[in-house]
Amino acid sequence: MLNRKGLLLVVSGPSGAGKGTICKALLNKNDQIKLSVSATTRKPRNGEVHGVNYFFIEKEEFTKMIENGEFLEHAQIYDNFYGTPKAAIIECLEKGQDVILEIEMQGARQIKEVYPEGVFIFVLPPSLEELKSRIVGRGTETQEEIEKRFSCAFEEINQIVNYDYFIVNEDIEKSVNDVEAIISAEKNKVTRYKNNIIDKFKEEL
Repeated sequence: MLNRKGLLLVVSGPSGAGKGTICKALLNKNDQIKLSVSATTRKPRNGEVHGVNYFFIEKEEFTKMIENGEFLEHAQIYDNFYGTPKAAIIECLEKGQDVILEIEMQGARQIKEVYPEGVFIFVLPPSLEELKSRIVGRGTETQEEIEKRFSCAFEEINQIVNYDYFIVNEDIEKSVNDVEAIISAEKNKVTRYKNNIIDKFKEEL
């Protein structure tokens, strides 16, 4: 009945909360959602693939992309840069394709300024103790990096006030179901489509 734009789903949370795992499980379950692939200057972790997990690029190239306005957002997290290439996302949304973006808080704030109609979801761990256990269990960071990430966790959680929804990630299946429920609610939100609905029925008079 309606020509609906796609939803931009912005998913954030402290390192170790499980936001990446939720996004991956959601994409495996729902092929109608497209993953936004970010660019970063950090080195790949074991098993990560260029163009699939991230576009891994050098700082010089990243800087040129900023100058050319090629990012929807960009941020420096710890000692590395991250950014969201703009053109592909906007094209998908205009075609009605939903796009999910896993991103840190700095980037999410920038996106909210330029694209406030996005759906902003914050992933919480069950506890800080569990959060630290997950970070250690990944085995991808040095002890110094683990302590740095954990010490920032509470400060990051305070930023939940900038988000529309939250999910406590105790069980992946439930977390994915929660995201799907949020998507369903947003697709039936009157404020998104009231003008389209009125115009549609006006044409039938």
